[in-house]
Amino acid sequence: MLETFYRTHAYLMEHFEAPVRRSLMDIIDWSYRMIGIRGPRGVGRTSFLLQYAHEHFDARLRQCLYINLNNFYFQGRGLVDFAGEFVASGGQVLLVDQAFKLPDWQQQLCECYHRYPYLRIVYTTTSVAPCEEDTSELSSISRVYVLHGFSFREFINLQTGNAFQTFELGDMLRDHEQILKLIVPRVKPWLYFQDYLHHGYYPFFLENHNFMEALLKAMNMMIEVDILFSKQMELKYLSRIKRLLYLLAIGGGAAPNVSRLAEEIGTSRATVMNYLKYLEEARLVNMVYREGDTFPKKPAAIMLHDTNLAYAVYVPQMSEQMIMETFFVNALWRHHTVNKERREGFFRINSSVDVCVCDHGKRVKGGPGVYTARYNMEVGRGSDVPLWLFGFLY
Repeated sequence: MLETFYRTHAYLMEHFEAPVRRSLMDIIDWSYRMIGIRGPRGVGRTSFLLQYAHEHFDARLRQCLYINLNNFYFQGRGLVDFAGEFVASGGQVLLVDQAFKLPDWQQQLCECYHRYPYLRIVYTTTSVAPCEEDTSELSSISRVYVLHGFSFREFINLQTGNAFQTFELGDMLRDHEQILKLIVPRVKPWLYFQDYLHHGYYPFFLENHNFMEALLKAMNMMIEVDILFSKQMELKYLSRIKRLLYLLAIGGGAAPNVSRLAEEIGTSRATVMNYLKYLEEARLVNMVYREGDTFPKKPAAIMLHDTNLAYAVYVPQMSEQMIMETFFVNALWRHHTVNKERREGFFRINSSVDVCVCDHGKRVKGGPGVYTARYNMEVGRGSDVPLWLFGFLY
């Protein structure tokens, strides 16, 4: 049976093409024996594993092997004995895709770790935490990294052939006029910005099929598989979660009325709050709180996780302002604390900097530590930073 997987791996390597190299590839410490890659559906977890194999291993030497636990073979056989056969045949690195599809997957990975000390395992799993997540052993032996969708910087690099690097937030706010001199002479980013907002976050826009249909399919799978499967929920609750997501989308980023949402989907307030957390884990929404508040308190705003989702759901009420705020929050939430302020369009970043997301012509009362992230603006000046530049933070 091992020979069948070797042939599949060789075929994948022969036909693999990576149009853009993900920056996470250079961040991971590949010397760890157990590495986890977490991420929502559609951001390219499978391609990431294949890219690693393609860059570091000759398929003919059979040192590295890609397997997908969607394969029925593993449902009957499990992973541990298979890993033993791979090691016995000279294997060194096992790339385990969709690890969460296997019952007791965390325990099986731990057993592989202890039984085969010379085997390195890189596994992928959903961003949704299991219902009863092993918070001790697997987390203690794994180095876990998160794969996100394309940043605007990665999208620009892909479309133009450039290799722009990331910038730190402090440098961007302080020296954005100098940073722009490194970018603008080589490319006009604002010409690509609307395309990114519409379809640039998920790598599968590169494939030759209808992007929106593919994204809608991925969104449904995030709920039907990633949430229901990982949280061990009954299928009868599926329609409630889908309806909740739509209600949040047409809410335009406002603070949720939890009681009204509970009434509309036919459940309790406590269940709605749990559903909101699941949707956030699946990277379908972002919950933005007032400074000092955290879950399970009610968020000050709920917006879709990225702007592509807004176009896929087709929200006619979605204003340009809401689209731009969605982009801004999505660009910052990974590495920064983002809180909603009471003033319209204002966010507090890292409890120290106030940023107003607004159109280029809007007057904003300034002051120390107050910046504007302006859309429909090509280049900035002083405390006015072009919004698109925040897409270069990761």
